[in-house]
Amino acid sequence: RNTFIIFLVSGFWHGANWTFIVWGGLNAIFIMPSIIFNTNRNNFETVAKGKKFATVGEFFNILLTFTLVLFAWIFFRANNLTHALSYIGKIFSKSLFTMPALDVSKYQLLQIAILIIAFMTVEWFGRENRYAIEKLKGLKSRNFRLAFYFSMILIAFLFMGRAQAFIYFQF
Repeated sequence: RNTFIIFLVSGFWHGANWTFIVWGGLNAIFIMPSIIFNTNRNNFETVAKGKKFATVGEFFNILLTFTLVLFAWIFFRANNLTHALSYIGKIFSKSLFTMPALDVSKYQLLQIAILIIAFMTVEWFGRENRYAIEKLKGLKSRNFRLAFYFSMILIAFLFMGRAQAFIYFQF
């Protein structure tokens, strides 16, 4: 009960809108099974620690957690509950199985896919370190490190899209 209340209050703390309350409630619902079955203290270790790849079960848990967090974020970013429910309705409509019309070229999609795969690979293999890029072999060299950081900044500028106010500035 107390944990549920804390999550609801954290939703309210993010803003005086029902969408934030729902966001907090969803997060509470998602964590409750772990608290009820007293498994919430079993998940402090790094996933697949000491192994190159996750087991099927670990991979499923990663995917499930990611999906639930993304689902809750729909409410966090929506203007109101009607907007959030409309968005969810569009996700689970027949269009789920059709390719959306995108305003990008195939070349841009390929670039984005390569970047996502590269970043996820760096994060996965660096997950046991304080920082994921900490163990990249070339980062020991100052010149390589500067080139790497410069390229990351350049990539961020190339793919940043339209300007948007930081969400906490919108309250």
